[in-house]
Amino acid sequence: MAQDTDATAAARARHERLAAADHRHLWHPFTQMQEWLAEDPIVVDSGDGVFLVDTLGRRSLDGVSSLWCNVHGHRVPEIDAAIVAQLGRIAHTTLLGLASTASIECAEELIRIAPAGLTRVFFSDAGATAAEIAIKMAYQHFQLRGDVERKEFVAIRGGYHGDTIGSVSVGGIDLFHRTFKPLLFPVRHAPQPHCYRCPLGKAWPDCAMACADEVEKVFEAHAGKVAALVIEPLVQGADGMIVQPEGYLRRMREICDRHGALLVCDEVATGFGRTGTMFAVEQEGVRPDILTVGKGLTGGYLPLAATLTTEEVFASFLGPFESRRTFFHGHTFTGNPLACAAATASMRLLRDRRILEGLPAKEAALARALEPLAAHPHVGEIRRRGLMVGIELVRERGTKEEYAFELRAGHQVTLEARRRGAILRPLGNVVVLMPPLAMTEAQLGDLGRITVASIEAAVARL
Repeated sequence: MAQDTDATAAARARHERLAAADHRHLWHPFTQMQEWLAEDPIVVDSGDGVFLVDTLGRRSLDGVSSLWCNVHGHRVPEIDAAIVAQLGRIAHTTLLGLASTASIECAEELIRIAPAGLTRVFFSDAGATAAEIAIKMAYQHFQLRGDVERKEFVAIRGGYHGDTIGSVSVGGIDLFHRTFKPLLFPVRHAPQPHCYRCPLGKAWPDCAMACADEVEKVFEAHAGKVAALVIEPLVQGADGMIVQPEGYLRRMREICDRHGALLVCDEVATGFGRTGTMFAVEQEGVRPDILTVGKGLTGGYLPLAATLTTEEVFASFLGPFESRRTFFHGHTFTGNPLACAAATASMRLLRDRRILEGLPAKEAALARALEPLAAHPHVGEIRRRGLMVGIELVRERGTKEEYAFELRAGHQVTLEARRRGAILRPLGNVVVLMPPLAMTEAQLGDLGRITVASIEAAVARL
């Protein structure tokens, strides 16, 4: 007993030292630091399968896949071994003027599972940089073809593509992006396909997808000037898991085809099985001209992203050295061998473990666990596609009245969930679940039940 007490005291002392150092030195992303400095943080110390273990020894279900990127769980032997084996060869070498075994093998594996017609891979290190590359690639493609009037981009309100200046420009979340508006290049934004809170004041399905018609109107108003439409397919993640109406993505492909523009699909969040298929575009039979991936690419292990495109786009950049048709873009850690080794191992696990085949049963298990919220007076809507879930909290279900921003309704739910053994993430009044694909049906049931109990406890105080 004395040893247990001593160990507990030592763990507490270590936690307090680390928390104090965090408060003294770290600046956390998307975090109001004044609030953070007043809280006792969870300090993650290790991982065990789909659980996170903190410095006090508490185990919590990783309900958001460590920000939507973990696929197979933590400490996966096959991915660990792939990284260790690569460490035995080389940790990093540049792709500027050199090739590398790990990046070649990773690109081959990625093309095997990518939508048909995507044959070229440009590596980078984050979803934002993958989007930045897509923007520059689409722009230069038309300039090199001599279609020099195609300089404009169309994007969707509520979209999120990262936090570099180019990716913010095509983003559409005012809370995140309005501060930086003077720094951004102009983008034509179309209304969001948000059926629960339709910006056009219409109702699905009687609206006949009027939001898609609005996208076409933007193209018509700028005929011959649009280089590309940039979109998150099926689900707009960061704005609250906004699920697009069926057929919307297909309409976007058709609009781009009619108007001679490229379709850029950002699958950084939706890729690698999150929506139930390897890539979200598969569900509507859409082939993008440019596809961006990240997050789950390495199974959530290491920073790696990629921008995939077609031979047609790639061919625009070919020419003799003196033509200067090169794509002048790159990153120091482009195609990092350790990250590529992790990605190759993760993609092979998706195939070898037949992960996608097991998803329907898992999706059903999570849906069943969340059923008590379906008619909850303070739940406006449960939005779900695959294992991507957004639960919108409202003050009044009948009127859709929102909770005031300062009440931090979603945050209150996440605090309750932590006490019950799960990590969730709030997006304003929306509680987000995006568990690793490796969670069992039983674990998903536990996650759902914790979510229900946490919402009930939190809204009772609001």
